[in-house]
Amino acid sequence: MEASPTFWVVFNVAVLALLLLDLGVFAKKLPNGEPAQVPVKTALIKSAAYIALAGAFFVWMRFNYGATPEERAENSLEFLTGYVIEWSLSVDNIFVFVLLFAKFGVPAAYQHRVLFWGIIGALVMRGIMILVGTALMREFDWLMVLFGAFLIWSGYKMLRSAGEEEDMGESPILAWMKKRLPVTDGYRGNAFTVREAGKLMVTPLLLVLVLIELTDLFFALDSIPAIFAVSTDPFIVYTANVFAILGLRAMYFALAGVIHRFKYLKHGLSIVLMIVGVKMLANWYFGGKAVPVEYALMVTGGIIAGSIALSLWKTRGEPVVEEHPKVIEQGK
Repeated sequence: MEASPTFWVVFNVAVLALLLLDLGVFAKKLPNGEPAQVPVKTALIKSAAYIALAGAFFVWMRFNYGATPEERAENSLEFLTGYVIEWSLSVDNIFVFVLLFAKFGVPAAYQHRVLFWGIIGALVMRGIMILVGTALMREFDWLMVLFGAFLIWSGYKMLRSAGEEEDMGESPILAWMKKRLPVTDGYRGNAFTVREAGKLMVTPLLLVLVLIELTDLFFALDSIPAIFAVSTDPFIVYTANVFAILGLRAMYFALAGVIHRFKYLKHGLSIVLMIVGVKMLANWYFGGKAVPVEYALMVTGGIIAGSIALSLWKTRGEPVVEEHPKVIEQGK
């Protein structure tokens, strides 16, 4: 089943309204007008709400998205499986976000705005990639072989690097921006740009935002091919991505202090990527879905849940990190 234009419009309007509501109504501010730091309790409640919203959308699809009961059941399971994959991979983004914010010494009160605009950019980028990717795969089915092989290689590479410290050294893109753009010597509140002495300048906060966007783009190169192994319906692929990304900001503030305890999550994600890659190759070879979607859901959910449970058990007793160390001076 193809989603009608009405489906696309209504869904995207609802997502935009939700984001604006989050930023304008639920974002608390200090007496001076600057945004307040997001409390862990609030972040946990928001994370649970976004997960519940994805569950409600699954139920809606189960009874509405498809011409027959069988098709509706298949579509809803594809959405749920895709959501679990995308949600799990989005947790991996948080590792990088923590390191980026620590490297640049971003005050906790400003992180909310960076993540908000980062999510807006991620939704646009992924929407374009999904539409282009589904069109290409329907025209050239042999792309499934390339995507499958890439996922196996990517999963193997992730497994090899699991446990290693992320290198957040100065990237060529960051060096290029600092060389080409006039950057202020520190933060100017939560502004991305300011005008000083009649000259328009960018703040370090904008540099962080660009790096956040690039990080999501690199992660999308893994996650979008992965969900194509589950479904090639652009509406299912897109909505699963959107629901996973929507809760990413709240999940960051909920998990930032304990993300160091998820030491085996990368191992689980790498195994999932390799399995999904094999599934994609099998789908191409057999000319259809070689593995029923419900089995893919159980395997994916089991591996991710198992890796998280093992991580938390192995690291039990470790303290919560209340404030991440600032690797360099604020704003440099």
